[in-house]
Amino acid sequence: MTPSAATALTPDTCPLYVDLDGTLTPGDTLYESVMLFIRRNPFNLLRMMGWLLLGKAGFKQRLAGAVRPDPARLPYHERFLQFLREERARGRTLVLASAADARIVREVAAHLQLFDDTLGTNAQGDGLNLSRANKRDAIAAHARAHGHSTWAYAGNSRDDIAVWQGSAQAVAVNAPPGVIAALQQVHPQARVFAREPLRLKTVLRAIRLKQWSKNGLLFVPLLAAHSLDPRLWATVAVAFVAFGLCASATYLFNDLLDLPNDRAHRIKRHRPLASGAIGIPVAVALGVVMLTLAFVLAFAVSGGFAAMLLAYTVTTLAYSIYLKRLALIDVLVLSGLYTLRIGAGAVAAGVDLSNWLLAISIFLFLSLALVKRCAELEELDDHRSVLAPGRGYQPRDLASLRAMGMASGFLAVMVLALYIDSQNSQALYARPDWLWGAAPVLLLWVMRIWLKTGRRELSGEDPLQFALRDPFSWMTLLAMGGIGLLATIGF
Repeated sequence: MTPSAATALTPDTCPLYVDLDGTLTPGDTLYESVMLFIRRNPFNLLRMMGWLLLGKAGFKQRLAGAVRPDPARLPYHERFLQFLREERARGRTLVLASAADARIVREVAAHLQLFDDTLGTNAQGDGLNLSRANKRDAIAAHARAHGHSTWAYAGNSRDDIAVWQGSAQAVAVNAPPGVIAALQQVHPQARVFAREPLRLKTVLRAIRLKQWSKNGLLFVPLLAAHSLDPRLWATVAVAFVAFGLCASATYLFNDLLDLPNDRAHRIKRHRPLASGAIGIPVAVALGVVMLTLAFVLAFAVSGGFAAMLLAYTVTTLAYSIYLKRLALIDVLVLSGLYTLRIGAGAVAAGVDLSNWLLAISIFLFLSLALVKRCAELEELDDHRSVLAPGRGYQPRDLASLRAMGMASGFLAVMVLALYIDSQNSQALYARPDWLWGAAPVLLLWVMRIWLKTGRRELSGEDPLQFALRDPFSWMTLLAMGGIGLLATIGF
C-alpha cells in the first residue's frame, strides 16, 4: 500500500502522538533547562560539559534531575493547541511523545490535561534518546500495546521525518519549508500548521534597538566640554555603535536568563524570546556575533574604551544573573551603568570628565532607576504581598522607594545649582548665571515623572522609553539645551 493510500484509508480516530519541543511549544525544553541551570549558578556550565560524556539520554537525565522548566510558564502554539482540544473532544487518543526527559514530558502533560499517556527519554529505562528511529519504534510499540495497528504523528523537525515514515497520518507544526517538502513526499495530504517567519522587526525588538537611545549619553562629555572637533564626534559615533551592539547582546543574555519571570510579567511576556518568536539557539548565536563585533569596534576606538566596555559587559551580566535580585543594590548598579556610559564617552573622546557631571548623573539616574522599580510595584495588586517576580521588593516597600527616588532627583537638581557658581562653569560659560533657568526646568521634569509614576501613567516599563515618547520631555530637553546655548554665547 502506498503512503498516500494509507493516509486516505486511515480513520481520523487513530491515536495521535504529539512531539513537544518545537511542536507543542515553539521552544525547546532542553535549552530552557540549560538556561535555568546557568541562571542558578554560572559555573553549572562546567558541570554540564562533564555530563555530555554520559550521552544524550544521560545528559538529559542529570539536567532534569537538577532543574526543569515550569510547564505553566512555557509558550505554546495556540492554534495547534486548539486543534488538540477539538480532537480530544471528538474522543481521539492523544499521547505526548518527546525526546525530552520523561519527567518533563509528564509534567507538561499534567499541566495541559489533554493527553492520555506520555513517552519520553528515560536514561534509567532502556537508555535510549527518544528521537528519530528510536521514537518511531517506541510509538509503534506503544500503539500495538494499546490495540492500534495505525497511528498519527505531529512533529516539526528533520528528525521527525523518520517518525512520519512509520505513521499513517502526519501533522507538521512550525516546520521549515525543507521539512515540509520531505514530509509531503511521504504524506502528500499531511496537515500543516504554517511556520511564522522570523521577521526583521522581531529581531530588532529582541535586541531592543530602541534602547540604543540610552547610549546617546556617550556624547554628553563632548557636549559638556563644548567640543566641535569632527574627528572626536566621529570617534564617539563608532563608540556609540560598539556600545549599542554590546548592550543589545547583553539584553539578549538577560532575557535568556530571565525567561520564567518575563513570561509571568504583563508586558515582558510579549518579548520575542519570552513568547517563543525567537528560539534560544538563535538568540545565543546573535548575541555572540554582536558582542564580538562590539569589541572589534571598541579596540578600534582605543584600549581604554574597550576596557570600559568590558566593565559594562561584566557588570551587566552580573546584574542579570544575580544583582537584580538584591534590593537597593540593583538600582545602584543600574544608575552606575548609565553613568558608566558617560565615562566611556569621555574615554573615547579623550576629554576630561567633570566631577559635577558625574554627581548629577548618578543622582538623576538613581532617581530614574527607582522610578522603574516603583512603576513595577504599582502594577501589583494591592492585596498581593509576595516579592515581585525576579526582584527583591515587596509592595509595602513602595513608599520608601518613592521617597528615595524623589530625594535623589532633587539632589541632582541641587548639584546643578551648586555647579553654576563653581570654577568649572565660570571657565566654560560666558554667562553661567543663565544656567539658573535650567534648574527649575529639570526640577519640574523630575516632579512630573514621579507624579505620573504614582498615577500609573508611565507607558511601558522604562522611564527613558516613556521620555522618548513624551512631548513634554522633548520640550524639557530643548529648553535646557537652549539655556545652555545662551549661557555659552553670553547673550
